[in-house]
Amino acid sequence: MADEGRAPERAELLARIEAESRGHYAVWTLFNQALADHLGLHPTDLQCLGVLDEQDGPLCTGEIARLTGLTPGSATRLVDRLVKAGLAERHTDPTDRRRALVSLAPGSLATVRAAWDEPSRAFGEVLAGYTDDQLAVIGDYLRRASEVGRAQAERLRGEAAGRA
Repeated sequence: MADEGRAPERAELLARIEAESRGHYAVWTLFNQALADHLGLHPTDLQCLGVLDEQDGPLCTGEIARLTGLTPGSATRLVDRLVKAGLAERHTDPTDRRRALVSLAPGSLATVRAAWDEPSRAFGEVLAGYTDDQLAVIGDYLRRASEVGRAQAERLRGEAAGRA
């Protein structure tokens, strides 16, 4: 019976977290746009640089499309912009010469990383107020929420493709 008294508190806490998550996403979108503008990039170009940076090796344009949620044609235009800006390079796939692979150009992330210096310090100050145990929970939540977000994005794309 003691849990029944906590149910409204938990529901309120969950509702607050959901509202804060929506607000966080909206502010993060604004931040991403501002950072991209600061760098003279499109937000999707900035996202693609991050995707390429996370990979162990080069990606084909189809993989870039899948990881960014773009159509293959849009991903090709995105890669064209990055190559033209000197941020990415195309290489012939050694296993299939008809296919091109895309990787970051050497030194391409230096400007992006420099632009992240001040925001990184500011975010670090926020995190400094948490204990190691709290940081572990925050990290776990972000990882798990990202997994859910990826799965839901795939589901929504699949539903949209089914209606097309």
